[in-house]
Amino acid sequence: MAGSIEAMDVHRCRFVPYPPSAINALAFSHPSSLSLASNGPPTLRLAIGRANGDVELWHPLKGVWHQENIIHGGKDRSIEGLVWTQDPEEIDDTGFKSPGRLRLFSIGYSSSVTEWDLAAGKPARHASANYGEIWCISAQPRWQSLKWLEAQQQGTPLREVEDTTQGIAVGCADGSIVLLSTADGNLQFQRTVTRPPKRKARVLSITFQNRHTLVTGHADSTVRIFDVRNGRLVRAMSLGGGPQGGPKEILVWSVKCTTDGTIISGDSTGTVSFWDAKNYSRLQRITSHKADILEVATSMDGHTVVSGGMDRRTTLYRLARGSKPGEKSRWIEVAHQRFHEHDVKAMATFETRRLSVLASGGLDTSPIMVPLREFGNEYHRALPNLPQQPPVRSAPLQRLIISWWDREVSVWRILANQQGPVANLPLDESLQDSPRKLAAKIALQREESITCADISSDGSLLAVSTVVENRVFFFKPKLDSTLKVQKLDIPGSLAQGGAKMLRFSPDRMWLLIVRSNNKIQLFRIRRPATPIERPKFLSIPVNLRRLNRRAPEPNYLHGTLGPYTRSISRVAFSADSHIIVASDLSGFLDSWVLSGLEDPAQDDLVAPSDNSSSDSTSETSGTDEKHRLLIFGQHWLRNPAASQIPKLPSAPIILSFRPSTLSARKAATNGITPLHPTRHNPHPHSHELPSGEDRLFVLTADHRIYEFNVLAGKLSDWSRRNPTSTLPGTFRQIKDRAMDCVWDTSALEHQNRLWLYGSNWLWMFDLSRDFPRVEAPDAEAGDEEAMDDIQADSKKRRREGKRAKEKRFEEKRRRDTGAGDRINPNELTVGLGSKIRKRTGPGGRDVHSIHLEREPSPSTNASASDGEYGTLSAALVRSRRGLSPDVDDGADSESIVNGEGSVTKAHWRPWWYTHKYRPILGLVPIGGTPKNTDEQVNGGSVERDDARALEVVLVERPMFEVNLPPRYYGDQEWSEMKDKV
Repeated sequence: MAGSIEAMDVHRCRFVPYPPSAINALAFSHPSSLSLASNGPPTLRLAIGRANGDVELWHPLKGVWHQENIIHGGKDRSIEGLVWTQDPEEIDDTGFKSPGRLRLFSIGYSSSVTEWDLAAGKPARHASANYGEIWCISAQPRWQSLKWLEAQQQGTPLREVEDTTQGIAVGCADGSIVLLSTADGNLQFQRTVTRPPKRKARVLSITFQNRHTLVTGHADSTVRIFDVRNGRLVRAMSLGGGPQGGPKEILVWSVKCTTDGTIISGDSTGTVSFWDAKNYSRLQRITSHKADILEVATSMDGHTVVSGGMDRRTTLYRLARGSKPGEKSRWIEVAHQRFHEHDVKAMATFETRRLSVLASGGLDTSPIMVPLREFGNEYHRALPNLPQQPPVRSAPLQRLIISWWDREVSVWRILANQQGPVANLPLDESLQDSPRKLAAKIALQREESITCADISSDGSLLAVSTVVENRVFFFKPKLDSTLKVQKLDIPGSLAQGGAKMLRFSPDRMWLLIVRSNNKIQLFRIRRPATPIERPKFLSIPVNLRRLNRRAPEPNYLHGTLGPYTRSISRVAFSADSHIIVASDLSGFLDSWVLSGLEDPAQDDLVAPSDNSSSDSTSETSGTDEKHRLLIFGQHWLRNPAASQIPKLPSAPIILSFRPSTLSARKAATNGITPLHPTRHNPHPHSHELPSGEDRLFVLTADHRIYEFNVLAGKLSDWSRRNPTSTLPGTFRQIKDRAMDCVWDTSALEHQNRLWLYGSNWLWMFDLSRDFPRVEAPDAEAGDEEAMDDIQADSKKRRREGKRAKEKRFEEKRRRDTGAGDRINPNELTVGLGSKIRKRTGPGGRDVHSIHLEREPSPSTNASASDGEYGTLSAALVRSRRGLSPDVDDGADSESIVNGEGSVTKAHWRPWWYTHKYRPILGLVPIGGTPKNTDEQVNGGSVERDDARALEVVLVERPMFEVNLPPRYYGDQEWSEMKDKV
């Protein structure tokens, strides 16, 4: 890094043994359809089930794929199958249709089916009966009535025409098949389709051919067809005997059906079989794998089939039409490739007018997005296999980092680079020979996995949460540099109920928890007066309720996710702990402020007269002060400007306040005198709002940047001068989303560096400087008005003819289909998906293959409205920077507007990035204190004048250090196998 950027000390760590888990199941929330919007419905989600019981929810987000949430599992729980259903839409007396609720179900090595509460992040209900262990699951196709118009004309209720709910069929280890009902928002046993036969053949795979026909694959070399209405066995198709020298029975690991009813099966011999939709005869079989085929998937039009198996191959088949009249179509294997490093266990496809992807996963733990329609013309993409909310926290003052997974928490101490003691830390001489030491390890004796954990800034308190309970531990340093762990006795109001998120305030006075019902509670911490005492938590919490805002209603055909879209995804404290901001998946921001001056002489709690806890929903400007909960003379209330912060275009993935300097902290408390009680006001408190640093940096899931003055409810001056359109093009092209950030403040007041990181990248932005070039942005990054860019969509395109619309749609579709970037035409080889023209010279010589597909440059793809929009935005940004609209500020220069309004230039880019570190599990500060800031040590403030470089711990978790089962080696991989040996 050149220029004025100081060095940052990076501890590159790989000692955190975070165990990524295998992918066992994949499921899209909607079926493929050309009638859907080009990017899919707004409620579209991809559910990923892992072997440790976790369920991940991913939002496609126009092909960038954002991990929204992780529903944590528990001990000895595994997700072996996932299905989505959609409840029928409800119609009221006025004819208004409300969308049906999308519901997620799973199975996992038990005799029960689990429905998940997406908003709460825990199971909603279970259904079990007297049947065997469930091995496979399938949802009934969604209802499409041909009698809809007739029913409306006759006034017949929709339910009396036909059952419109989606049933769930499960196959069991004893050979039985059971149908479950999802009617009336419930999950219960409906009937048994078939009972266990005398020769119990395990049901390995199951799917619906239509709403009344069920197809199953068994462990006895057969594929069976059942009528679910009466349980009649329609047909049993045999695959014959097993291979010579192998097992006698063939295992049918997967069955799927195309849109025309053709049945596809994949078995343990590596063979894909195609069966006729009507007479169920085998049309064709292709042996394309060297080992078991574990999963098959089909395209929307039924002309493409994909298989994956133990040999790590992903094989593509296409239906080739007969070249002569009357000649039958045949399936051919057109390509195969190894996208995975281990067994491919799960596949799912989704297609719309633009998206066309195959999602696959297996033992190598990484979800792979493969282009389906544009196979061979686009790159595949591997999504991160690590959590996108880093399971790593730090206590910089004590140089401690914590990491958690499953049911255990590890605490590590990092040795300082420079010699000398750390504040109040007894160092062991043996620690000098090792860069780190395991200071403590905590294992929870419960079945539920940890949802979140946090450590206080001084390293004395550790809070751990599950979906059932919360625990708090007290750390006391020992002479050997380890920690003495003591469990604190906490009030039942804090311990019970669990939490999905928790966070200590920077001043270590508050513990914020987000309950499973998305209620936010604050618990006050009373610090010990003597070293012998322990911290205590006050029993009555402060309840912070959000503004009553509703997310946009989706189309009734697309279903609704219910309260899940308002689930809290991020929370942040300001540097002085006087402001709290919470964001949800819909893009709303809520904020609260701490009013008053702390007075330890007052009572611990002064409860409101009508309630035992504070409710910020009723906190308006006219609310009587006696109804607020006072804690040591302070109370929390909703930010008066909270409603002025508009809805963001997508869910925030980073919320972070700018650090406050020492001068700002002194100014915040200067001139405030304590209030004294009187006869008429026995509990006086200040009404002043916080005056410290309130600038909040926000990065959304579509990588748009905003900075708000939270107390004013508006964008900051820096954000108005630097909209998303001014970000470097390299950053805007990053597909992997940001995970978190770290601030680095230098000795100069006007310098603030922000370090953002994702799973395989690290970026630095100097927010004290404006970005050097104002380029004409594309249609997604324009900012004609910074606030209008958030509140409303861009202007509608001009009217176009039908032909022009079709051409524009085709160009958009060709850009990318939701997987990787499009392959440069110059790098394409003649093969699958390539449209070519062959030119042959005289005598059949000089044969040339010319590609007919050429991707237009981005400039030619932009419409006239995009250009006008971008130009206007660029002119507006130049005006906000104090520049002439016709002046170009240079490619490598930077404009700085000082306090006198003059413009200076510096030939230096205010950013830096690297892809050196991967995959990144987390990045946390561990030491280094900026000059002229106060350092909090054991509840006090110490002013420091020695500038130390920022120290961070960068935790990597490469897959080559993860223990995986032995994988299959084919006969063409002898050299690779030899190297392994």
